[in-house]
Amino acid sequence: MEQLDLLIIGAGPAGISAADCAKQAGLNYLVLERGLIGDTIYHYPVGCPVFSTVDELELREGALHPAREKPTREELLSYYVRFCLDNDLKINTGEEATQIDRDDAHDGFRVRTPRAKYRAAAILVCTGAMAHPRRLNVKGEDLPHVHHLFVEAYPYVRHPVVVVGGGNSAAEAALFLAEEGARTTLAILRSDWENRDPKKGAIKAWVRAPLEKQIERGTLHIVLLNHVEEFGEGFVRLITDDGEQMRLEAVAAFVLIGSDPDLTMLERAGVNILPAETFLIPEYDSQTFETNIPGIYVAGHFTRARHIKEAIAVPRRIVPRIAARRTQVVTQAA
Repeated sequence: MEQLDLLIIGAGPAGISAADCAKQAGLNYLVLERGLIGDTIYHYPVGCPVFSTVDELELREGALHPAREKPTREELLSYYVRFCLDNDLKINTGEEATQIDRDDAHDGFRVRTPRAKYRAAAILVCTGAMAHPRRLNVKGEDLPHVHHLFVEAYPYVRHPVVVVGGGNSAAEAALFLAEEGARTTLAILRSDWENRDPKKGAIKAWVRAPLEKQIERGTLHIVLLNHVEEFGEGFVRLITDDGEQMRLEAVAAFVLIGSDPDLTMLERAGVNILPAETFLIPEYDSQTFETNIPGIYVAGHFTRARHIKEAIAVPRRIVPRIAARRTQVVTQAA
């Protein structure tokens, strides 16, 4: 079994950045990705503009050249894939890490996948935070026309659709549906609709502005929600903010209320899992991003450095530390 200096789990922006740094540092590394390169981006809506500026998304300054001010899902996905190919980064896609065990005999860890076993001196987990879409847990939520992921608007042109949610994903979905001719209703809590504070998860200004234009045109309707009671064949039944029961016609419904990471593997490895705002994160040092288990590090969307720019920047700070520590260990052993 090959001894790796660093095993990276996840090939999103954080994992790609880490692989790039590991290669530059001369580490023997490998990335394991259960899906595709940039898998979270792959699951963005088709044609979706990414609401981050180019400088926040680039792995090399001046390397990303979208046709407009901000790249689309396809442009960004292509950029990350080409970066991996052009730099010959060692990434195994379609291979999910399922278990991390301490390997005291070799002062490191063993990582299992359905394909193989790996041994590594250090592990960096960058798996993102979209593994488990949140659910309302109401009657009918498992019906085939109720979705927890929005892909594209075109199947719903001229059809009634309901989007439930209060964040940017729900707002963007409602916007794309309305713009492309679906008869769209966004069911949103009053507190979310009236929130204007970006630090508290408000809908981004560049999403809200066109959203409000669709409302003015009558192509998008807002329902201030108390709670959803039921999803049925062709309808959504809910209670509004003022206590009125409402039955909305809907050939499809999208429940877009956020998602949570899968922290099971880290927890089984002994990493402490802590509450942070409305989500859970691993316990880690804010400077080194090393967890309470020495040698296991985290980066990306399920940490407090959640923005994509930080997801790229954090590995550039911590991989050199890992490389320096590895050099020291090897030198002492010699």
